[in-house]
Parts: sequence; structure tokens; C-alpha cells
Amino acid sequence: MITQRARAGLLLGAVLCAAAFTAPALAHEQGDWLVKAGVSQVRPKSDNGSALNGAIGLDVNNDVKPSISATYMFTRNLGLDVLAAAPFRHDVYGSGAVNGQIGTSKQLPPTVSLQWHFLPDQTFQPYVGLGVNYTRFFSTRAVGPLAGNHLELTDSWGLAAQFGVDVKINDRWFVNASLRYIKIDTDVKLNGTKIGKAEIDPWVTTIAVGYRF
Repeated sequence: MITQRARAGLLLGAVLCAAAFTAPALAHEQGDWLVKAGVSQVRPKSDNGSALNGAIGLDVNNDVKPSISATYMFTRNLGLDVLAAAPFRHDVYGSGAVNGQIGTSKQLPPTVSLQWHFLPDQTFQPYVGLGVNYTRFFSTRAVGPLAGNHLELTDSWGLAAQFGVDVKINDRWFVNASLRYIKIDTDVKLNGTKIGKAEIDPWVTTIAVGYRF
């Protein structure tokens, strides 16, 4: 039985393949702005750290939100990309000494990456990127067994790596898909005292439609 996620992946693959075979090869040029709007999923790794000297295991769930990015092309190959999104909301679950949901938080993960576009003359234009991420956590609150306490997640700086592809539709429009790995570590504080560290380290998948200015 094919899952909804598998159907979406097959549909995206069909769209990309169709565009690759039918669209003219039009390159991104020096001085271009590439603006992309779509959706991104933040999928934290499994086993997101611990609290209280390992007595509580931490697990952070996924979220999907609209996202936008802008890339300025310094040359036909080299570009600077900035990713922004609507606030992601994550529930935090505990295991061990405390079981079930223990908190919730929102976060904004602006990411700046330097990209290298390998095939600027092709319809199918893959690229890689490396940069830095700043994640700001806010609206954090304790729930369940910790309700009534002040829960805090500190902001994070970390490296970000990216692989993506632009598939040209015409002179201005293109389809984009990308996968990022972002290093996000945050201290967990309860009533002002650090009780552990959450290692979120998510994979961020983005599907978008882009326009070249």
C-alpha cells in the first residue's frame, strides 16, 4: 500500500522529470535574484538528548510550515542564499523518569548558505550549499507532568549543509527541491536552572516554486 508521503514523492518526481525533458535550458546569470516560495518540513533526528543527568530522555516531533528563500548569484555558479519560514511548533516528549509530553515551543531558523551551482547551462541545475543557522526559540511552556514550571530552550547557532536542484520551466519560472541538515543544540532550563541539552539536529526538506529576477 502506497502511503500519502510516497504518493507525494512520486508526484514531485514526475513533475521534475517532465520539466527536465520539456523545458529549455536557461541559466541563472550573474546578478540574478532567485526567489522561492513553498513548504518546509523540519524533521528532528531520533533521541534528542536527555535531562536530569539522563533520567529523562527527550524526543522532539516534526512540523511543516510555509517557507521562502532568496538567492543572489555572484556568478553563474556561486550564490548566497537566505532561508526564512513561518514559526515551526514542536512538542517535546519525555521518557524514563517522566513520560509523555512535557513541553512545547516555537522556533524560527533563519539560515544563510553559500551555494555552488554545478550545471548553470542545464535545465536540471543541482547545487550544494554550506552555511550557518541561527535558531530562536520562543513561546516555550511546560505541560503535563511539568505544568506550572518555567521551561526554557536557549537559542542556537550551528552549521548547515544543503543539497538541492532547480528545474527550469521557462525563462523566469522554475521548480525547486532541497534537503538541508542543520545542527541545532539547545540548553533545557527549568525554573532558570539548566537540566539538560536537546540535540534537535533536523533534516529540513523543502519543495518550492521559484522566480528569477
